[in-house]
Amino acid sequence: MDISVLDGSSYLKGLLLLIRKDHKISKDEHTLMTRIGKTLGFEKTFVENAIQEILNNRYITSTPPVFSSRELAEKFITDGFIIAASDSEIHPHEESWLISVAGKNNIDQEWVSNEKKNILQKKKHERQLEVDNIKVIY
Repeated sequence: MDISVLDGSSYLKGLLLLIRKDHKISKDEHTLMTRIGKTLGFEKTFVENAIQEILNNRYITSTPPVFSSRELAEKFITDGFIIAASDSEIHPHEESWLISVAGKNNIDQEWVSNEKKNILQKKKHERQLEVDNIKVIY
């Protein structure tokens, strides 16, 4: 799937906002975010700095991203659940925030619940990030 630079930026920022919801960043979350940043075309140093600063940067608002398509929003939510579950729990604040992203992108609660269930039923090594099928067009 080809996406715009704006959608790619929203994708990365949105996932950064997600990982700060439980006030900690696990090693697995860090690894996944680094990989996602690279896939979306961001420089490694930029991504590393963004991960390190997200917990304490009070100037970044937690406004849920709105994407240019429902399909992209669904991919984002799927990846969000994969990241949230990477530390062996989906914190209630993480889930709530993903639900708010769904609402902003006109995705119903039932789809979100089913997607969460699907992610949790898979073993960690079986979870495939949706971002791997995304290409940012400059």
